[in-house]
Amino acid sequence: MKLSCHQENLNRGLGIVGRAVAVRSTLPITQNILLSAEKSRLKLAATNLEMATTCWIGAEVKKEGDITVPARLLIDFVNSLPNDLIEINLPANSRILELNSGHFQAHIHGIDAADFPPIPQINDGITTTIEAASLREGITQVAFAAATEESRPVLTGINTEFDGEQLNLVAADGFRLAVHKTTLGSPVSEKITVIVPARTLNEVNRLLSEQEEPVEITVNEKKSQILFRLKNAELVSQLIQGSFPNYSQVIPQSYTTRAVLDINEFLRVTKMSSIFARDASGIVRIVITPGSELTPGKVTVSAQAEEVGDNVGEIDALTDGEEAKIAFNVKYLSDVLSVLPQAQVALELTTPSSPGTLRPIGVDNYVHVVMP
Repeated sequence: MKLSCHQENLNRGLGIVGRAVAVRSTLPITQNILLSAEKSRLKLAATNLEMATTCWIGAEVKKEGDITVPARLLIDFVNSLPNDLIEINLPANSRILELNSGHFQAHIHGIDAADFPPIPQINDGITTTIEAASLREGITQVAFAAATEESRPVLTGINTEFDGEQLNLVAADGFRLAVHKTTLGSPVSEKITVIVPARTLNEVNRLLSEQEEPVEITVNEKKSQILFRLKNAELVSQLIQGSFPNYSQVIPQSYTTRAVLDINEFLRVTKMSSIFARDASGIVRIVITPGSELTPGKVTVSAQAEEVGDNVGEIDALTDGEEAKIAFNVKYLSDVLSVLPQAQVALELTTPSSPGTLRPIGVDNYVHVVMP
């Protein structure tokens, strides 16, 4: 194998596949990155056996070939090189990869590419496309609500429903629920629901930051794997088997009190209260007071920690209904307010012990439910 490529391109490619490298593994080769020189580009691939990422970067290939080398070593070395041309050479019948760039050179011991786990190919199943911006917004607004504990594996994933031209993304961790609806670029032939690990979608979201072209999504026929095809990269992941809880019955259909608030102001008083809530199990209390004909309604956010002190923040709001009081975990509030690009949000409540609902004003494709 012999080729040359730019440090900037190689560094970006390694950044793309680097997150798929296994951290702790019983199979040492999954801590390696596969380098494969083909035609006029260099293919990089990594897998942790649950998720595999492949990307291609432009390169001048003089001789084709492949090898796997330790990921951490290669990433750190390439990252420290100046932005210059890198020459990569693997002598015939050798497993030592040579890297040369200007005054710098390195030799890295690798493992045969034949021992690398095969990256799954998905050719059958259901395929659709979606605008990169729509997918990015959807993932951003639901992924944080997925569970991080493995006690209920289905909740560590995002329930992904393809239905005609609509894509529904749903995440819940038992304390909150996020539901985002968006439109697909091409309709699917049949309704299909799969649970994609939140880790996978967070990774897709990271790769989407530089993408403007539509993303192609394929779910295989057995519903065991999903493929995201981007401009210069592909990510394939195992799906979580099981059935997601029926979430529609958790979303309150009515309210007795509703307040429309400025998101930035609401986020500011929430973050202020979180300083005191740290010593009070993260609890903040919210009181919605209706206004009269001449005075606006207001929302009071307060936190009290027994031996530390307390604070109160007040913001004007358009209110509807009677006075209401409720207590929330402050993290759940600030998490959702941080991902809404809109200017205003509606907070809808029924009783102090019933879930509260947040809906951004101006769009009807997102709803977030928080348990008190």
